[in-house]
Amino acid sequence: MSDYIVRATAAGGQVRAFAATTKDLVEKARQLHDFSPIATVALGRLLTGGAMMGTMMKGDADLLTIQIKADGPIGSMTVTADSKGRVKGYVSNPQVMLPPKDGKMDIAGAVGIGVLSIIKDIGMKEPYVGDTILITSEIADDLTYYFATSEQVPSSVGLGVLMSKDNTVHEAGGFIIQLMPNASEEFIEQLEQRIKEIKSVTEMLDHGMTPEEILEHILGDMDLKILDTVPTEFYCNCSKDRVSKAVMSIGTKDLQEMIDDNKPIEVNCHFCNSHYSFSVDELEEMLTCCTAK
Repeated sequence: MSDYIVRATAAGGQVRAFAATTKDLVEKARQLHDFSPIATVALGRLLTGGAMMGTMMKGDADLLTIQIKADGPIGSMTVTADSKGRVKGYVSNPQVMLPPKDGKMDIAGAVGIGVLSIIKDIGMKEPYVGDTILITSEIADDLTYYFATSEQVPSSVGLGVLMSKDNTVHEAGGFIIQLMPNASEEFIEQLEQRIKEIKSVTEMLDHGMTPEEILEHILGDMDLKILDTVPTEFYCNCSKDRVSKAVMSIGTKDLQEMIDDNKPIEVNCHFCNSHYSFSVDELEEMLTCCTAK
C-alpha cells in the first residue's frame, strides 16, 4: 500500500498511538484543486489529522468532519473522514499566497484567528459537535488542544507536509499519541519528556521515516506494539445520482425557475472538484419526481 495509517499501543496499554504517511492523498488533493503550496500544506495537515482521527471511530457508517472557520486569506477549511481511512477536503481559497515568515511558509497567517469544529456522526439522533478556538492556527497544536479540552484526552499531535521544488508533494504524514485513563503519573512524566525531545515531524518525514519508524522513534523503548495498518486515500463518494438528489432538495419552485431559464445547469463538488451537468430535460424529470411524492 502507498498511503497508510499504523495503529499501536505502548506501555502496557497506557498509551495509544497512530502514525500515517499521506503523500499520495495530499498530492491528489493538490492536483484536483490546483492548490497553491501554502494551501497544499495547510489542508494536507488537516487531511492527515482527519484520516487518523477517522480511524478512531468504530462503525462502518461513522463520519468525522473537521471544519476551520477563521479570518485568514485561506478562508474556511473542511475535511471529512470515515473509519476506513478514506478522507476528502477543500479550502475556500485554493490559490492563497503569502510571503514566508521566518524562512517558512506562514500557515498560521494563512489560516488566521477562528474556531476549530469537530463533528462526529455516529448514528445517534444528533451528531456530536465540539468547538475550540484556534490556539496557534498551525493545525497540529489546535487538534492537540481540541483533544485536551473537548474530549479530555491528553494528546500530542504532529503533522507535516513537505513540498518539492516543482510544488508537488514531497512527503506528508504525522502522528497522534494519546494517554489512556489508566496511565500512571510516572509514565505521563516520562512521555511528556520524550515528546519534548523527539525530532519534528517534518524532519522525520525528510529522513524518509515510515509510520512504523516514527512510532519506534517516539515509543520504541516503551513496549511498543503495532496493532494493525489501515490504507488511507483521498476518496470522494459523489456521483451524478447523489448530486441530482441534492438538486431536487432545493424544492419545486427553484427547479421550475431553472427549467424556465431553458438552460442546462452545472453543479460542482467542493471536495473533488468534479462537475456535473444537467440538461433541461433532466431538470424536468427531477421536477416530475418531486411533484409525484
